Amino acid sequence: MKKLVLKKATPVPSGKSYRIAYDQELNPAQLEAVMHTNGPALVLAGAGTGKTRTLTFRVARLVEDGVDPASILLLTFTRKAAREMLRRAGGLLDGRCERVAGGTFHSFAFGVLQRFGSVEQAGSESTRPMSVLDQADAEDVMNLVRGRFDVKGARRRFPKKQTLVAMASTAVNTITPIDDVVAQLYPQFLADLEGIRQVIQAYHQYKRQHGLFDYDDLLLYLLSMTRHPEVGPTLRDRYRFVMVDEYQDTNALQHAIIMGLAGRRGNVMAVGDDAQSIYSFRGADVRNIHAFPDSFDDCHVIRLEHNYRSTQPILDMCNDILRDAPQMFEKELFSDVTTGEPPMLVSCTNERQQSEFVVQQILELRESGVPLSEIAVLFRSGFLSFDLEIALRRSNIPFVKYGGMKFTEAAHVKDLLALLRITANPRDVISWYRVLLLQPGVGQKTAQQIIDGFADVADPLSADVAFPIKASPLRDLLVRARTIADPQERLRILAEGYRPGFEKAYDDHAKRWRDVETVMAIGSRYPTVEAFLADIALDPPQETLDDLEEDDREDEFMTLSTIHSAKGLEWNTVFLIWVNEGRLPSARSADSEASLEEERRLLYVACTRAKQRLVLTYPAVMLEWEHTDVLGRPSRFLEPINEERFPQFFLTEDTSDTEADPS
Repeated sequence: MKKLVLKKATPVPSGKSYRIAYDQELNPAQLEAVMHTNGPALVLAGAGTGKTRTLTFRVARLVEDGVDPASILLLTFTRKAAREMLRRAGGLLDGRCERVAGGTFHSFAFGVLQRFGSVEQAGSESTRPMSVLDQADAEDVMNLVRGRFDVKGARRRFPKKQTLVAMASTAVNTITPIDDVVAQLYPQFLADLEGIRQVIQAYHQYKRQHGLFDYDDLLLYLLSMTRHPEVGPTLRDRYRFVMVDEYQDTNALQHAIIMGLAGRRGNVMAVGDDAQSIYSFRGADVRNIHAFPDSFDDCHVIRLEHNYRSTQPILDMCNDILRDAPQMFEKELFSDVTTGEPPMLVSCTNERQQSEFVVQQILELRESGVPLSEIAVLFRSGFLSFDLEIALRRSNIPFVKYGGMKFTEAAHVKDLLALLRITANPRDVISWYRVLLLQPGVGQKTAQQIIDGFADVADPLSADVAFPIKASPLRDLLVRARTIADPQERLRILAEGYRPGFEKAYDDHAKRWRDVETVMAIGSRYPTVEAFLADIALDPPQETLDDLEEDDREDEFMTLSTIHSAKGLEWNTVFLIWVNEGRLPSARSADSEASLEEERRLLYVACTRAKQRLVLTYPAVMLEWEHTDVLGRPSRFLEPINEERFPQFFLTEDTSDTEADPS
């Protein structure tokens, strides 16, 4: 554990009069963070300790003290989180808080790009159309570039587009040479390293030529702007108070950006919890939050440990999980609710019995008055819930599973957005390729020939560009639509032009048309098409297709979720299934201490989601074969937990019922 030095709490300055009674609304640690003004600060916000409340009150307090709201920059990992914080700050104070700059790293980077133009044009207004690629679009660009190399004739399997994008993204976000990324994460492709280098280099060149920015490009651009001799000082002068939420989720590139924005003044507050760093697969590096205090002189460290979510028996177990974790900041969560049911560990004979037990418990909880919406079953990986899903359906228990196909990933939604992107940026070749393939009689070869014909054309929609007869009605539609400034009206025109082919392509077109109408409704919220497209790419709606069909379900349903998707959420009762060695931690994590410690943090995050009741289960037989069973045992991370406050049970089958008996 990292040792922290205790400092005396900062009281509300005497003689100052505030509209908000900060010393009454906040506990001492929260108040200390809220009253911190100048210099670097790290707020270690344990699970359920009021992190969002603290950030919200600090924004309001700075504004009350006369700080220009436009000079405050609040960076979060979702636009929704930033909007919610600023909304709450405005509710505490007044409309001045709406002028605070808030958003994700990517949306902030896009705003800087719009203001200052490309790196080459920094400081001048850029008129060149730009398109932001989402993950699927980036993979399509990579596939197009990949096809220009002789990978089909290779004697060995060459990485697919998804793998190549992942390689390129990892290299950027971890600031690691591509050679090292391949050697460490994709050693099976080492023999093709030279070809991988060429394809990825061509991918980056292609994006630059066509005004395309993927998510990683936006971060690289923002970092370069913080180091630009003219733009860097301008950004640091404009944003004098920088606040970063969920700092444990930052990657090496984002950490470098924060260092660049903070400058020598180091006037930045990072808020996070190293115990909840679980996104290394996205490039997040827990070492960023560990290194933060050493990155500045006299960094103020504040610990939020008063938990307002869980009972003390649950917190005692959570504290025990981290007791032996190396290189962690010291934290000891505590609650005012000192009594309650202790967490329990249940050994089940096999997966089927585990599912039956969980279903039985859910039904009993429902009958005792616990709403289904306050019950969740969590697991390490999505496939671990398959058997349970069957059992839940058999018992007529409605549920939602986090992680379905996102709304904007649906093919018909992407088709409409591709049409709209062309009207905003006629040189968006990926959107062109998708749209051309929708035209009757246009195949891949014809589509590629048309796109190749755009190579030396400034505006592919101009009247002097020759279009094949088959595609000319498409150009007429696009030319007519782009004369309309209103995003919703432009979408309506494009949707009506898309509709005949759409209805032929989908038997359930009436149902899918509701999604198209949803896109048009979302477009009505934006002043320009460009702003709408940027938001859709940078912060797409989080609904899944299943979520959009909830009208057909009961109002109340329980939750199935991976631990990763459950972060930030809470429920009255949490079941954590498959807490087996080899599942949590996963077998693959044994390769390194860093991977194992992230698995420990996954268990911690799962357990801290529970408010009043926490049940962990594991099958004693993990796999059943004809002559041999694979036996299971509890996770190694449960060993340090005090047995007196963590009772363990095993299931036995009675002729009348299945009940849990103490072991």
